[in-house]
Amino acid sequence: MRTAYSVETVRAAERELMARLPEGALMQRAAAGLAAACAGLLRRTRGGVYGARVVLLVGPGDNGGDALYAGARLARRGAAVTAVPMDPERMHPGGLAALQAAGGHLARAVPQRADLVLDGLLGIGGRGGLRPAAAALVERIPPGVPVVAVDLPSGVDADTGELAGPAVSADVTVTFGAYKPGLLIDPGASRAGAVHLVDIGLELPPPEVEALQHADVAGLLPEPTATSDKYRRGVVGIVAGSVQYPGAAVLAVAGALRGGAGAVRYVGPAAEAVLARYPETLIGPGRVQAWVVGPGLGEGRVGEVAHLLAGDTAVLVDADGLRGLDARVLRARSAPTLLTPHAGEAAALLGVERRAVEAGRLDAVRALAQRYGAAVLLKGSTTLVASGGGAVRVNPTGTPWLATAGSGDVLSGLAGSLLAGGLSGADAGAVGAYLHGLAARRVGGPLLAHQVAEALPEAWRDTRHP
Repeated sequence: MRTAYSVETVRAAERELMARLPEGALMQRAAAGLAAACAGLLRRTRGGVYGARVVLLVGPGDNGGDALYAGARLARRGAAVTAVPMDPERMHPGGLAALQAAGGHLARAVPQRADLVLDGLLGIGGRGGLRPAAAALVERIPPGVPVVAVDLPSGVDADTGELAGPAVSADVTVTFGAYKPGLLIDPGASRAGAVHLVDIGLELPPPEVEALQHADVAGLLPEPTATSDKYRRGVVGIVAGSVQYPGAAVLAVAGALRGGAGAVRYVGPAAEAVLARYPETLIGPGRVQAWVVGPGLGEGRVGEVAHLLAGDTAVLVDADGLRGLDARVLRARSAPTLLTPHAGEAAALLGVERRAVEAGRLDAVRALAQRYGAAVLLKGSTTLVASGGGAVRVNPTGTPWLATAGSGDVLSGLAGSLLAGGLSGADAGAVGAYLHGLAARRVGGPLLAHQVAEALPEAWRDTRHP
């Protein structure tokens, strides 16, 4: 599992460690890891470090110092290292002295030829995008040259992944001590490239953000035993679809059938369409371990949602079911509840503009979980899952091809099936999103929602046999 920590938490851990180490030792650890990652990249791209042309874009803080010390290490291995400062009067003195002693030199402009560029302009404390002087340097990076970001691509908000202005697009990010949320959450994640973590010895508390990996998902997936039957494995009920949107019911059932539950029960006006595609489906009311309600319901069916929420069975609420939810009712529930809004639906639930959710997705998903006392899966370019008090989970497997009609219905059925199989709301949401994204990657694009459902068994097996 990848775990991420806020700037404040990382800074506190760094201060605690620095108090026990000789002065400058922590920066040397970071620089050593950064130089090693750069050397590895140069070996892959040009066969070695010796003779490589390395350009350092150097800011005034410790981030710039990391780049300078790493540049000095590369220069001692035979690289031609040029440092281009954002502000020549505010360079890290120790790092500058080390670079010059190793044979590196300064330049006022970014060279037109380079084999590697290090982005050491802003550190994790940077806010508000690149300032004009830094942006001007970034604009002059030669096209096609690999860019390695030092700790975080400059211009990305470390705590949220937000972009408030120009930012670096890196091929590789070498981050120190811990992942930062902005490296896992879009749009920042899409600017980070491949992320390489350098262990510098920080002692950290429980994480604020985490991202599941194959082994984590495999450990959570419900598996039948020799004594299992379809009822012990869990039955998921689907209340979805309408005369206008029968396909939503079919797709939700498709996701549920491949989500590990022993049986799927459908209740709604699209029974004929569901049975025509999936004759395994049970039709009509009956006992279930979890309900999925909302996809394609249309107008005027608020009562069905309220009835399910008044019961003591786990409920996933999606799409049309999210309209007019009463936070007091949800907070009073003892059974698991999972809400799965997109940004527009989340904005309505919070009473804010959609752009406020899109600009602060991490804050939005936390606010929804707190307000409604439920697990919340916030869909988007980076799907986030939050529940009361724990770390927010970031889904790493999504693909832009999932932005297609019906894919959310498949996800709802899948996550509801996992709820019926005994997972908590947060686990069902996180595991469902992971498998959903993995299946979409297997299909490729352009894709149709039913293809994602069909690829779920292969995605499930992938987590066990990567």
